[in-house]
Amino acid sequence: MPDCCSSVDRDRYDLIVIGAGSAGFSAAITAAEEGARVALIGFGTIGGTCVNVGCVPSKTMIRAAEALHGARAASRFQGIIGEAHIEDWAALVADKDALVSGLRQKKYVDLLGAYDSIDYLEGAARLANGGVTVEGRFIAAEKIIIATGASPAIPPIPGLNETGYLTSTTALELSESPRSLIVVGGGYIGCELAQMFARAGAKVTLVTRSRLLPKAEPEISDALADYLEAEGVSVRRGLSYVAAARTEAGVSLTISADGREETLHAERLLLTTGRRANTETLGLREAGVETLPNGAIAVDARMRTSRPGVYAAGDVTGQDQFVYMAAYGAKLAAKNALNSNSYTYENAAMPWVVFTDPQVAGAGLTEIEAEAAGFNVKTSIAPLDQVPRALAAHDTRGLIKLVADADTDRLLGAQILAPEGADSIQTIVLALKFNMTATQLGETIFPYLTTVEGLKLAAQGFDKDVTKLSCCAG
Repeated sequence: MPDCCSSVDRDRYDLIVIGAGSAGFSAAITAAEEGARVALIGFGTIGGTCVNVGCVPSKTMIRAAEALHGARAASRFQGIIGEAHIEDWAALVADKDALVSGLRQKKYVDLLGAYDSIDYLEGAARLANGGVTVEGRFIAAEKIIIATGASPAIPPIPGLNETGYLTSTTALELSESPRSLIVVGGGYIGCELAQMFARAGAKVTLVTRSRLLPKAEPEISDALADYLEAEGVSVRRGLSYVAAARTEAGVSLTISADGREETLHAERLLLTTGRRANTETLGLREAGVETLPNGAIAVDARMRTSRPGVYAAGDVTGQDQFVYMAAYGAKLAAKNALNSNSYTYENAAMPWVVFTDPQVAGAGLTEIEAEAAGFNVKTSIAPLDQVPRALAAHDTRGLIKLVADADTDRLLGAQILAPEGADSIQTIVLALKFNMTATQLGETIFPYLTTVEGLKLAAQGFDKDVTKLSCCAG
């Protein structure tokens, strides 16, 4: 490792932040507000995953596909016929790119000028004694935060490198929509992009080793699979990947299920099999920073790594890979680095969302997790055909599931599968944060003809038959 007393430049800061994405900016801004002088080191496009290749571009394209589907599904109302199609795919992608560019400029590049105590540097950073080196230049600081994010993970499928494949990043950069597509991986990215491309006109096959959204309640996972199938997506679950190959018409993927092999064919292959931490150039081993078996940086509840003075936050830690949790963890890391490690990471009431249609959202414990934690569990499920909002919308796809402690009635978790259901999950976050009981949730006043009213019905469903209640009764 380079020595702090070498002859390279000795710029000194209170804090070095490695990574200029959402987590890195959160840490740098927090530290600046604490009065610290900060070196923010970026490598690659400023802004990181979310604004450039993740949340913003994907949700823009997903919303566009929803507009297509909404027109086509208008016939669920008597007397209405609708139709929509993509006239210019390149224009749609350009529209997405313009939004990304604008947000990157406004929320990242332009912000740098607002903080005089933040110096932005570019280059691959490597940990060193007393700081880091960047392209041969030594930058000194007693405290360092690593927030270098993650990239798409590539599964070890034989023949994959020769076949060619798309990732969640390159799929959103295509100049033309594929005619057919095999999506490998049934997590939230796989489900979102499989439905988006299917609605855009591609023939899509979604393959996964387990079930869709493995961390979701099984009732929600199974229902989502049915809804995707109803839209023409072929969902293949519980299989293994044997080999990939390039064909005259595109690509093939051989899968194995129940001891039988089958070869699938499509124009393109899209991999959505998780993400890996960006740590290759950091010199973690030489610096004595421990990593997990998946390569992510190990941290404790105060975001500290195994090396004193070095912290990590965001996707590079492998935990809670959502942009808001990355920013939250980085904020805590900055405060701990500057204020005696007094802040603890808390995710018991963390909300998460999958932007399929219907949307999936959850917070707290699942039924299986609650049982594993030793609770005497009770559950309540409210199908959306019991929610007046869904009936009025002529769209009853979905359900709401609540998990509670049968001994104390305290709510432990919830998941929602509903069109625009994600906007309702924050009610559960607050209920969990303030230790509400199912009875209290069921007694709370909710506005009529809203999706969130379904939470009230689900809460009442623990001890009532909600089918025997009149509108707004109870």
